[in-house]
Amino acid sequence: MTQRTRRRRDERTHDTERLFRAKVYISLKKGLVDPQGSTIKEALESLGYGNLTRVRFGKYIELGLRAKGRGAAEEKLKEMCGKLLVNPVIEKYSYHIEEGSVR
Repeated sequence: MTQRTRRRRDERTHDTERLFRAKVYISLKKGLVDPQGSTIKEALESLGYGNLTRVRFGKYIELGLRAKGRGAAEEKLKEMCGKLLVNPVIEKYSYHIEEGSVR
């Protein structure tokens, strides 16, 4: 397949797909020790912020993806989270998907 043929095929595919922005929030499951959260809490307390009761550390990932619809975008996102972005043994995640591109 030539590069020009591949480009034409990609352009046709993109014409039928819409752009989505996915925001993924990842945190440790309840009951697990959060060493990064503990370290941040201790550091903040050493700076004089003694009113903290708890700090939990997490990750935020923003992705732009193409899909034929919202359901297909969610399916792709769940697949990515299951295969790479989230460790299901120790982490939980939530997400929000909206139509539009990542800026």
